[in-house]
Amino acid sequence: MFTGIVEELGEITAVEQLPNAARLTVGGPVVSSDARHGDSIAVSGVCLTVVEVRGEEFTLDVVNETLRRSRLAKIATGDRVNLERATAVGARLGGHIMQGHVDGTGVFRSRDENGLTRFALPAGLSRYVVEKGSIAVDGISLTVASVTNDEFTVALIPTTLELTTLGRAEPGDLVNLEVDVLAKYVEKLATPHLAGLAEHNGA
Repeated sequence: MFTGIVEELGEITAVEQLPNAARLTVGGPVVSSDARHGDSIAVSGVCLTVVEVRGEEFTLDVVNETLRRSRLAKIATGDRVNLERATAVGARLGGHIMQGHVDGTGVFRSRDENGLTRFALPAGLSRYVVEKGSIAVDGISLTVASVTNDEFTVALIPTTLELTTLGRAEPGDLVNLEVDVLAKYVEKLATPHLAGLAEHNGA
C-alpha cells in the first residue's frame, strides 16, 4: 500500500525489452537505500517489484498488462519518475490509501498561475471521481477541485511542482490515474441491490 506522498524524483537509466514485459532500471538514492529484492516501490503511481539493487539504482519488471494500462509503455531513458516506497505499518497516512494499481491514463491539459491544473479524464473513470475526493496522478495523492464527465482539476502547491513530475508536465503529456478504490468497492456491492430495487419499482 502507498499514500501518494512522493519521496523522490527518480530517473529512468535503462529500458530493456523482454518477452511480454519490459525491465526498467531506475536511479533513486533515497528509495534504493534500503530496497531489497521483492520490495514494492511505486514508480509514478505503478506498484512494481524490485528485481535487483545496485548502488543507487534498482531494476523492476513491468508486465504487458501494466504497460497497457499505464504510461510506462512510453517510458524512455532519461525520463523522470515519482518514487515512493510501500507504507510501513504504523506510519502516518499523509495522503490517501493507494494500491499502485493504475486504472488508466489521463492527459495533462493546462495549469494557470495559481497552480490550478486540468487533466482529461477517461469516460470510464469519471463516475469514481468526486469534488473534494482523492485521486492519484502519477502516484501523487491529490484533492479534486472540480470534475466533469471528461475532465478534472486539482490545485498544485509549489512544493508538489518542484518535487514531482507534474512540475515538468507539458500539455498533451500522459499521466497515470488511480481512482479511490473504496468507490469501486461501493459500486460493486451496491449494484445488485440497486438493480433489485429498480426491478421491484418497475413491477
